[in-house]
Amino acid sequence: MKFTDGQWLLQPGVAAHYAAEAYAVEVHEDRLVVLAATRPIKHRGDTLQGPTLTVTLSSPLEGVIRVSVEHYSASMPPRLHVPMPGAGRPAVQIVDGEAKATLTSGAISVDVKKGEGWSLTFRDGERVLTKSDWRGLGYVQWGSKGNHVHEQLTLAVGENVYGLGERFTPWVKNGQVVENTNKDGGTACEQAYKSVPFYLTNRGYGVLVNEAGPVSFEVGSEKVARVQFSREGESLDYCVIAGPNPKEVVQRLTALTGRAPLPPAWSFGLWLTTSFTTQYDEATATHFIDEMARRELPLSVFHFDCFWMREFQWCDFEWDRRGFPEPEAMLKRLHAKGLKISLWINPYVAQKSPLFAEGVKQGYFIKRKGGPQDGLTYQTDQWQPGMAIVDFTNPAAKAWYQGHLRRLLAMGADCFKTDFGERIPSEGVAYFDGSDPVEMHNLYALKYNEAVFELLQEVQGKDAIVFARSTYASGQRFPVHWGGDCWSTFESMAESLRGGLSLTSCGFAFWSHDIGGFEGNPPPAVYKRWIQFGLMSSHSRLHGSSFYRVPWLVDEESCDVLRVFTRLKHQLMPYLYAKAHEATQTGVPLMRAMLMEHPQDPACATLDRQYQLGEALLVAPVFSEAGEVDFYLPGSEGEGRWTHLLSGEKKPGGRWHRETHGFLSLPLYAAPNSVIAWGAETEKPDYDYARGTVLRVFELDDGASAAFTVVGLDGSVAARGRVSRQGQRYAAEVTEGALRDWCLDVAGRRSPVLAKGAELSWSA
Repeated sequence: MKFTDGQWLLQPGVAAHYAAEAYAVEVHEDRLVVLAATRPIKHRGDTLQGPTLTVTLSSPLEGVIRVSVEHYSASMPPRLHVPMPGAGRPAVQIVDGEAKATLTSGAISVDVKKGEGWSLTFRDGERVLTKSDWRGLGYVQWGSKGNHVHEQLTLAVGENVYGLGERFTPWVKNGQVVENTNKDGGTACEQAYKSVPFYLTNRGYGVLVNEAGPVSFEVGSEKVARVQFSREGESLDYCVIAGPNPKEVVQRLTALTGRAPLPPAWSFGLWLTTSFTTQYDEATATHFIDEMARRELPLSVFHFDCFWMREFQWCDFEWDRRGFPEPEAMLKRLHAKGLKISLWINPYVAQKSPLFAEGVKQGYFIKRKGGPQDGLTYQTDQWQPGMAIVDFTNPAAKAWYQGHLRRLLAMGADCFKTDFGERIPSEGVAYFDGSDPVEMHNLYALKYNEAVFELLQEVQGKDAIVFARSTYASGQRFPVHWGGDCWSTFESMAESLRGGLSLTSCGFAFWSHDIGGFEGNPPPAVYKRWIQFGLMSSHSRLHGSSFYRVPWLVDEESCDVLRVFTRLKHQLMPYLYAKAHEATQTGVPLMRAMLMEHPQDPACATLDRQYQLGEALLVAPVFSEAGEVDFYLPGSEGEGRWTHLLSGEKKPGGRWHRETHGFLSLPLYAAPNSVIAWGAETEKPDYDYARGTVLRVFELDDGASAAFTVVGLDGSVAARGRVSRQGQRYAAEVTEGALRDWCLDVAGRRSPVLAKGAELSWSA
């Protein structure tokens, strides 16, 4: 939201009051409390009338500074904030000097300038990260548009802003206006299913705006050298998070807001769905599954989309017996084929659903507030006719909803696709617990997914997983998330990647998207290139809207591409699952932007058509029918060459490359001085990663060593060790756990297999 009209004027009707000086600073054991006057105080008369702002500086976590700003402190109801399960009261150091007061938490300090001239300076040591400076902090009165509090934090020359949730707009957010409100808008617009009021910059810090309700970001778009964020109301709360690099920023962010549990290994395999509005029944599903097996296309999960239930009745959690006459027996047969089963759900109950009357009677739905309908059930025709919305702030409603899912799990379902949760009314409604509907609009998606994930953890244990579309800050605690409704084009494939990179930069460890695009019927080139991209993502799902996504309906070569890349992912699982486990411990995502892995390489600051899977693998999807792709390999002179994982071709880092790839290849490069644990299984993702393991060594410098880790299906470390090189001799040592029937691979040459033992030495 813009409050100014250029540099000197305000928008018509705006009265702005900017922090002008820190008139008084109170020093407490764990915080500083600043009385910020909105005009210079020259004499006693200046203390009369006009607003002041109370600014409290504290720390919820080492390396994080929290700034809480209030105008009126008692005239507004208590507000909802971003869930912060990791918040505490770490030790801080406070120095109260004559010219400034400083609060330090770990690596980050904030200086409050005393006297005339407002300034908050955030530092990492002596390095300035950002500032709230002249006319940065403000209280704005705007007639019918309400009162607002805004903050403006400075941007340095060359500083880029990233994140702000799953944003499909350009990856670098400078120049954009971002509204932090969840909406069901698809991937082709500026809206987001997954709003996260957090941004990361290439100067090694991040900012989390600790608000549940709508926040408007002007990223260098109102003041070109500042990020402004504002909310309607009498207060504003935000945290500045130290680095000094992007990984450490995200580690602190997720230590504060929570980290993802480890998804089950089977979930990393290929998912196939019925698609959405296609015609399907048990015979259709069985045919797809059997044909996948006949064509030797490995499949891990089969998903039944909306029409597993009867039309007009979503959700009633009852199988449509016209197409699925014996669902228990069907699910048992599918399990016997080695498949896991996913079912589509949403948090709405249609008026025709048999559950609707019960929900109304028991008060399980969001209610209307005010006017002649006060206290009655809120209903809408958007999506399901006459539908009501489950009120997850009501413990009884939550238990009721979970009870129906529990019945489906007992029947044989393994997980749920938690769709929707964005079209939640922000006014004219009331929640059971009295929550402000404006602030609940974004938090609703969290409540919804938490209810489902909590049940899955109770029933399925470590096999708990959802496939969620909507979420909010801290939603990484309930994995996995997918990118929503994209089109079957290269452009939409690229915008999906931008959304994924933006989301994972906000601490979301796992992310997926609809292979082939959701809307439309993908041309063969788009479908095959999207298969490559999809299988080189953390989670991989074939899904569409009005067309099936089975490969033989596209062309025969699509079957070959799907087979090759599904098997490739399975063999990469010892490496990928170790990186997934690492993500649950550190918050650093499995799929990460180039900036996050290579913050010191300025060429990586704007790259949004390639990414890394962990630190050892670089993926550059192909976005052209001809197969031509430009990509950048990081590094500098003498740092070693990157190795194409499939062909073995080696290329130098620190430069751009242009290649043309057929459909069985793409730029997929292993980093120099890396070890990738390679699995023995091609037909499924969940197997014993510590048996038959090949430690593939890539361009290890003479005298250097590289670490490896192999994680078991239960999430425990199965083996950990290092590979070192002296001349042509390579030595591997397992320092924790054990590998069985393992060997080394250097440039395609393999050592003898070691059945047992912790040490292997071999001349390549």
